[in-house]
Amino acid sequence: MNEQRNPWFETTVQQLNDPQNQRVWSVIVSLFGDLAQQKGAQVSGGALTRIITPMGIKPEAIRVALHRLRKDGWIESARSGRASVHYLTEYGRSQSAAVSPRIYERRAATPGNWHLLIAQDGAGQATLDEVLLLSNYVAVNRTTALGHGPVPRSLDDLMAAEVSRIAVPGWLKARLFPEPLRDACAALQHDLARIPPPPAGLTPAQTGTLRTLIVHRWRRVVLRHPDLPPSFHPADWAGETCRDLVFQLLDQLPLPELSALDTPPE
Repeated sequence: MNEQRNPWFETTVQQLNDPQNQRVWSVIVSLFGDLAQQKGAQVSGGALTRIITPMGIKPEAIRVALHRLRKDGWIESARSGRASVHYLTEYGRSQSAAVSPRIYERRAATPGNWHLLIAQDGAGQATLDEVLLLSNYVAVNRTTALGHGPVPRSLDDLMAAEVSRIAVPGWLKARLFPEPLRDACAALQHDLARIPPPPAGLTPAQTGTLRTLIVHRWRRVVLRHPDLPPSFHPADWAGETCRDLVFQLLDQLPLPELSALDTPPE
């Protein structure tokens, strides 16, 4: 199949593509996190080009992005005969592994035990800021954080209180799920819902293109908000519907073998 002349593939790429927010280095991170996260997994330069250029990204932009990722310690590159191969560094693998559970979780976590941490205005703020770097905390306001799990025992400069019941006002829902995030999620839901089932005969590179686009769009939604029960969601939050659509499509686009990505299309 000619990779450049598949109407379903071309239409689907156009629907999933987001050229207004296209950071090529971030697309490559999504690609490696999905297709080649395991230790020893390598993607050739030719395979990268075949996967990414259908998104409207030029080979020159791919080279610049790879240079940035090497400089930032995410990617290593080497020669394999006359070709180049690229792979995640130990740092890159650890960063990808840290977020993979949230990206690929088919059901959002629903934490049940909660606590509040409150800092005196001015005092204890640095401690609270450090706590908010943890994935199980969200900011309520400048001096208050809500977390799930047991109450920490070593934060003497913060007030800590276990919470048995939570009423979530509209202003907090809007803060946790701001309008740009809700809009991005709704747009992804709309785009995914319009995609008919994939036809037979997609090449491995075409499958890689589609999986990269889906994961990249979903990653940019799911990593921008905490995992919270439905009682925290605004009425127009489409996150869980979007999650279902993401995995329905990914299940129909199984991971290609990396070696198959280097096989030219017939």
